[in-house]
Amino acid sequence: MNWDWSAVGDFMPMFWDGLLVTLQALVLGALLAFALGLVWAMAQRSGLAVVRWPVNVITEFVRNTPLLVQLFFLYYVLPEWGLTLSAMVTGVIGLGLHYSTYTAEVYRAGIDGVPAGQWEAATALSLPKSRTWGAVILPQAIRRVVPALGNYVIAMLKDTPMLFVIGVLEMLGEARQFASETFLTVEVFTVVGVAFIVISYPASLLMRALERRLVR
Repeated sequence: MNWDWSAVGDFMPMFWDGLLVTLQALVLGALLAFALGLVWAMAQRSGLAVVRWPVNVITEFVRNTPLLVQLFFLYYVLPEWGLTLSAMVTGVIGLGLHYSTYTAEVYRAGIDGVPAGQWEAATALSLPKSRTWGAVILPQAIRRVVPALGNYVIAMLKDTPMLFVIGVLEMLGEARQFASETFLTVEVFTVVGVAFIVISYPASLLMRALERRLVR
């Protein structure tokens, strides 16, 4: 095997474009997953079965089907029903929707971990439900689950290469396109692999440090 540094140099402009797309999909997908996951978690605690049961069915279905299948469905099936989305929007929605079902469980665990005395104190003070959730329960619950949410962000980062199947040229997509044109695979895929490590490993260390700090 001969390592060709010139191939790395030629690939770098495409790599930076792919890195930008990867980070955009990651950030937007994570924000959607966090927001939608909280909605799922709140709905699952609803006293109305007409709200609770459909949400449980949706989250279980999404959680137990592959992300790849969901991306294909959103990108290729929805247009048959008159809803056409760009590849990037589809990728963000796919990542956000898929991981929202996991963050919902994280939020649920955090809410369940809030001491019962906090609920009782809010009731004793006659706080309205919105105030109880917004000022008492959710601040404590979210503080407990921040490290777990961070872990899912890292997992989402490692799933962004799946967006290539619907035409999103993230890092791996750019690498595959470059390799198909130049037949140089070792250099470009090594660069992408190192990039994922450089991004995800420090992030995992940060999550561990944050978890230790929150525990203290």
